[in-house]
Amino acid sequence: MPKFQRGVTFIGWLILLAPVAVLVYAGIRLTPIYLNYFHVVHALEQIAAASVDDTSLTPASVHTSLEKRFDIEYVDRPAAKDIDVHREGDHWVAVAQYEDVAPLVGNVSILVQFNKEVTLK
Repeated sequence: MPKFQRGVTFIGWLILLAPVAVLVYAGIRLTPIYLNYFHVVHALEQIAAASVDDTSLTPASVHTSLEKRFDIEYVDRPAAKDIDVHREGDHWVAVAQYEDVAPLVGNVSILVQFNKEVTLK
């Protein structure tokens, strides 16, 4: 039997793997939030692509179109009415700015802030 042990003990592995496990768990909790955000971005980009040379573009028509796309994509946050559609110069801009919370353990949560701006031509 060797005089000195080599390698990492079980407690050492626990200490090494605990931060990795916390990061993996946080990633699992954040995945649905980011998938939802990607659906919001996709819907906004579809509206921007469909709005090329559309002279009848209004905030109401953008919100109606967003509601339909959010229903298809199963977007629960933000609501279509929460998307800010305003005029900047000669074009319209749609801004999705919202926050979402992913609970981790007990009263510890992760707050994620999103801000996506799309120019409607």
